[in-house]
Amino acid sequence: MKTSLAHLPSAKRRELEFVVETLRAGFARAIAHRTMPRFRSGKLLKIILFGSFARGDWVEDPKGRYFSDYDILVVVNHNDLTDLEEFWDKADRTLLEALASGEHLRTQPNFIVHSLDDVNEKLRLGRHFFTDILRDGITLYEDGDAPFVAPQALSPQDAYSETKGYADEWSRGSATFLRGAKFYRSEGSPKEAAFSLHQAAEKAYHGLILTLTLYSAKTHRLNLLRDRAEALDGRLIGIWPRGNKFERQGFDLIRRAYVEARYSSHYEISDEHLAWLEERVALLQDTVGLIARERIETLRRAAA
Repeated sequence: MKTSLAHLPSAKRRELEFVVETLRAGFARAIAHRTMPRFRSGKLLKIILFGSFARGDWVEDPKGRYFSDYDILVVVNHNDLTDLEEFWDKADRTLLEALASGEHLRTQPNFIVHSLDDVNEKLRLGRHFFTDILRDGITLYEDGDAPFVAPQALSPQDAYSETKGYADEWSRGSATFLRGAKFYRSEGSPKEAAFSLHQAAEKAYHGLILTLTLYSAKTHRLNLLRDRAEALDGRLIGIWPRGNKFERQGFDLIRRAYVEARYSSHYEISDEHLAWLEERVALLQDTVGLIARERIETLRRAAA
């Protein structure tokens, strides 16, 4: 894999150094006082930059309020260490605080954590997401000899079958939650409507990412899913306009709904925002459906 960041401005290189230091320090603290052998022997094997900043096609558009994120793959030596809440929460909060202050970060870092065995298994299965990382990614940190296996090609028939299955399953789920949101709104249950809208959007994004890459990270963070999906297809960028306070508040409300609409007595959302969010989620579903159909047709022809 590549190791050079020479194509990035010096400020970006410094930011990535801070990200690496934060991830390493956070992981070291998380396992420092563990007594179980599988935790004491835990290792952070690799930190890899992938996506637009690795390829060199990142976007920073202040006028359109669209900025590419740092996409980071963290590789550890066994699966127990991939639990985000248990081992990576401190690092995640440190990065978010640094981004908010602007002192060390001005670009959003998003990271996923996998074991080496898991990555290698996905490479053997020909998962596009991981084969693309192997092709385009840049190693930011590496501890010892922990090689990736050579990726295998997925047959056109299997690619078509798996892709269509993902698209069908997740689009049905998204449509069901949008119908539920409309029902709850009509019944005067705004929190239940907001949570259902979150789920409708989450399933639409997961379904699209799976359709295009055959992999989607396990997350309920809608902003992360939005950013990854928009990086895969630019037609999604206009789904959530950010031109005024009402629009920005709208996305923030649906983003927070996964937890707060269920558990917080302080979460409130207006009927006006619910109606707007219904329109946005419906547009998201339509756009995702169009992109998915294009992808499936391409794979169908290749498999014929």
